[in-house]
Amino acid sequence: MGGRRIWGVPVIAKPRGGLKLQRKPCLSMEVIIRDNQDAGCVLGAKIIARVVREKPDAVLGLATGRTPLRLYQELIRMHRAEGLDFSRVTTFNLDEYVGLPADHVQSYRYFMNENLFKHINIDLARTHVPDGTAHDLHAECRRYEDRIAGVGGIDLQLLGLGRNGHIGFNEPTGSLRSRTWLKILSEQTLKDNSAVFGSLEGMPKHALTMGIGTILDAKRILLLAFGPAKVRAVEHMVEGPLAAICPGSALQMHPRATVILDENSAAGLHYAEHYRWIDSHKLAWQRYD
Repeated sequence: MGGRRIWGVPVIAKPRGGLKLQRKPCLSMEVIIRDNQDAGCVLGAKIIARVVREKPDAVLGLATGRTPLRLYQELIRMHRAEGLDFSRVTTFNLDEYVGLPADHVQSYRYFMNENLFKHINIDLARTHVPDGTAHDLHAECRRYEDRIAGVGGIDLQLLGLGRNGHIGFNEPTGSLRSRTWLKILSEQTLKDNSAVFGSLEGMPKHALTMGIGTILDAKRILLLAFGPAKVRAVEHMVEGPLAAICPGSALQMHPRATVILDENSAAGLHYAEHYRWIDSHKLAWQRYD
C-alpha cells in the first residue's frame, strides 16, 4: 500500500496541511468480547489452563488487583475438579509496592498467597514477587530480570489495564523499552487503588514493576479489561496509535497478544463488529471454549 504511514497506520492529509491518523482494526491483537466480566474471566482461565496442560513446567506471569480475581477462582476450581496440575509451574508477578513486607495484607505477595497459591498444588519456592523491602531496590530489579531469564522467559503474561492505560505499574509517558524498575505511581493510580489502604495518604507512592520491555518479552500475553471505566483506555490501547501516553498500546507490537473485554469496556471500539466477526469464524483448533 502506498502513501505515508506512522507506526504502520495510514496517514491522510487534512485539507489545511495537517495530518490525521486513520483508524483501522488492530491486526496484531486478538480481541475477544464477551457478555460480562464473569464470562471473560472464565475464558481467560481456559487459556491459561491450556498453556499449563500443554507445558506442565510453564512459566506464568501473574497480575493482582480486582480484575483477575474471578479468573483465579476458576483456576482453583479447575485444579480441584479437573486435576489441573501446577506442581511444576513457575510464576513471576508483575509488581509489588515499595516498603510492604510479604506478610502485609495489602502486599501483592499476600494477595497471591491468599487468592491463588494456597489453594492449588504449586511449589511456593517457584513463585516470585519483587521484593519491595530490598535494601537496594535497583539491584532487586536486576535480580528479578535475571531470575526470569534464568528459567527461559515467561510463556504467558497475564495483565490488567489501568484507567489511564497503564500495564503493570508502567504509567503514561514512561519508556516503552523499560525493564523491571522502580516507579513513582501516578495520581490517577493512587486514587484508583487507595480504597484498599483506607486513604490516599496511607498508600505507598512507589512500586517495583516489570517494565514494558520485560512484558513484551513474554511469548504470549493475555490482558483482561472490564467495565465502563476502562472504555477510553481500551479504545486507545487497541485502536489508538502506539504511544507512551497509553502504555498498553505497546501490546500492538506483540506477535501474540489476546485481549478479553466485556460489552462495557468494548463500547468505545470502532471495529467491535469486526472483532466479533473474526472470533465467530475461527477454526475449531483456534477456539478456547
